[in-house]
Amino acid sequence: MFNHLPDSVLQMSMIFLSIVIEALPFVLLGCIISGALYVFLTPERVQKLLPQNKFASIAVGCGLGFFFPSCECGIVPIVNQFVKKGVPNHTAFAFMLTAPIINPIVIFSTFIAFGNSMQYAFLRVVGSLIVAMVIGIWLAYFNQQPIIKDATLQQAVTNVNKGGHHHHHEDASNSMRKKSFVQQLGHVLEHSVDEFFDTGRYLMIGGLIAAAMQTYLPTGVMLTLGSNKVLAVFVMLFLALAMSLCSEADAFIGSSLLSLFGTGPVVGFLVFGPMVDIKNLLMMNRYFSTRFIANFVAIIVVCVTGYALVVSL
Repeated sequence: MFNHLPDSVLQMSMIFLSIVIEALPFVLLGCIISGALYVFLTPERVQKLLPQNKFASIAVGCGLGFFFPSCECGIVPIVNQFVKKGVPNHTAFAFMLTAPIINPIVIFSTFIAFGNSMQYAFLRVVGSLIVAMVIGIWLAYFNQQPIIKDATLQQAVTNVNKGGHHHHHEDASNSMRKKSFVQQLGHVLEHSVDEFFDTGRYLMIGGLIAAAMQTYLPTGVMLTLGSNKVLAVFVMLFLALAMSLCSEADAFIGSSLLSLFGTGPVVGFLVFGPMVDIKNLLMMNRYFSTRFIANFVAIIVVCVTGYALVVSL
């Protein structure tokens, strides 16, 4: 039936299907967690649980991923819900950057992929924490631009972060407390389904773009560029973006490229991939402003490049 199609199209289709099949369970899990946060996490609880000190709040966001692991494929809906519920931006995005890397499953898979060596797992975790702290500090102390696309929602989040809760938040919280647990679970599933179909389309588009890039990119040219240390880092960052692999699997690809590119570029690949990939960027574009996303990615690129070059020394 498909014999008349070019081999490159068939290859791209297979890569696309593998990306979607690999990512869908994590997106679904992320949407379910998002639904639970929507129903059970109130702004009042956020204020009680998080430290008021901004730097301490960033550190808490960085460490949450170890206890609350999530693949990057499903992290965007969770972070969006965090922000909506009044979790400070610097905490939510610190969590977003570290959760796909510092969770035990990814640490163990990295350990196995590099021949039972903790070196690369350690460098990967340290790199993610450094980048997350830089992004958190930028959001906490320097960024003055709105993050969420909806200006009204952004204002509501700002007011929550300042401690001023609106009456409709309180009314919603009170009415939710009066509902039975079964009704609340129904609301969780209802919100999760809406979130899944809303973000799923961006996963499909992102997966298709990633599959096309993997199929048609001139890999020979990229390997030639990899002979220069600085260019090798940028090539590996670009490969991480183009491949858009899940963080549970990318270490095995990274280990296979170690002899060609060296330690620093491979570490950059391992840190950058879960933070910036095509699927995530498209899903982020659904919720967050384009200017914020551009600044966010630019800071990550600078931080990861610097870290990879230091590791190469």
